[in-house]
Amino acid sequence: MAEFDLRFKIPGTITKEAAERTFYWPTHGTGTFNTQLRPRLGKLGPVPLANVELFRLAAMVYAADRSVPRQVGQVNWTRRTFALTVPVHDPDPWNATARDLEALLSFLSGDSWQLAFRHARIPRESIAENPCPNARRVVLMSGGADSAIGAFLARTQPKEHVLVSHVGATSISPIQKDIAERIRTIRPNGSVQHHRQVVFTRRKSQPGGYDLRNENSTRTRSFLFLALGLALASINEVELWIPENGFASLNPPLGPDQLGSLSTRTTHPWFLAELARIAHQAGAWADITNPFTAQTKGEMFRWLADEIGDETASAVLSATNSCAFTNRRWLGVKATDHCGTCFGCLVRRASFTAARLIDESAYVVDSPPSESVKEHLEKASILPSIRGFVARGIRVSDIAAMRLPAGYGASQARDLCVRGARELGLLV
Repeated sequence: MAEFDLRFKIPGTITKEAAERTFYWPTHGTGTFNTQLRPRLGKLGPVPLANVELFRLAAMVYAADRSVPRQVGQVNWTRRTFALTVPVHDPDPWNATARDLEALLSFLSGDSWQLAFRHARIPRESIAENPCPNARRVVLMSGGADSAIGAFLARTQPKEHVLVSHVGATSISPIQKDIAERIRTIRPNGSVQHHRQVVFTRRKSQPGGYDLRNENSTRTRSFLFLALGLALASINEVELWIPENGFASLNPPLGPDQLGSLSTRTTHPWFLAELARIAHQAGAWADITNPFTAQTKGEMFRWLADEIGDETASAVLSATNSCAFTNRRWLGVKATDHCGTCFGCLVRRASFTAARLIDESAYVVDSPPSESVKEHLEKASILPSIRGFVARGIRVSDIAAMRLPAGYGASQARDLCVRGARELGLLV
């Protein structure tokens, strides 16, 4: 079991044992996280305390996920066990939700989680004034295609809104800025749009110079992004949009040995509904909406093209980044290039075809810099799994295995999955 705590002060001396099980987030100095945010999130504005604590929980989950490698021997997707002790002002409402939160995190990452909340005095820090007092919506914008379409949809509606971007890989930051500006230019007379980028990553080493272990398959990073969006939405108590095509959100299993784990589960309708319920129970603000929950990615692409024209839509969507692997510079390719073989890339390619749009994206697998790179990408490709998925078709058992929230019918889920599978069939 991997155990972690969070401390707001860095002691004069840090032992190797302490460095391996403690995350440090001080109000001054360099801690575990690379960010301008301090533990009260004062730079974001007057975020309510419960939402600050939700974000700190997400930060600990993300850091723990990054710090325990999955690989054991020849097995590259092991189930790990985590125990987190989370500092909060009042432990009672959080401890009352702990078991539900553990189940939610297990659903998200495929691991076992144990949560305990302890009382802690949070260091004081200056709180910025509300930077967008008139904003009536917050929209997550990752730099991917779905979030770009969500940003455009928000621009077409009358509510002033904030686009919020989490910056993990620095190579993605310029893409996020570019997409926000393209949306502004395409719809010059749209609703007032703000864009806030927030850097938050786990450093490679701890204070004292101890290196942290590293795991690259960070499924929980999207939970951190969602908690960040809720922190900003809580300032004005407005809704948070998390734009994602409904097919990927349902995350159907591509095969009997792949239990719907190839795309983020953070937008799964059950996950969003359960998170909102638990967060409200703990006193946090959590009004969450996925405006594309009933659409496939190809249908989203086609809607955008009908709104702004095929050529413009092709240019905007091609400028986004949907690749699950932005850290393959060791292969001799740019971090912003698409690998062309991961789930995100393959769904993207199918969606361009389904929407009858030209795909101007660069896929490394199409022009690999070397034979070894080509072999690596082909070995990692999930295209064979997609071929099997398309050939097998959507089964009743696939839908029955899905955890659907109240009000989301099985027939609705099946129809969406059939349409999504039909788009993937265009690849094969």
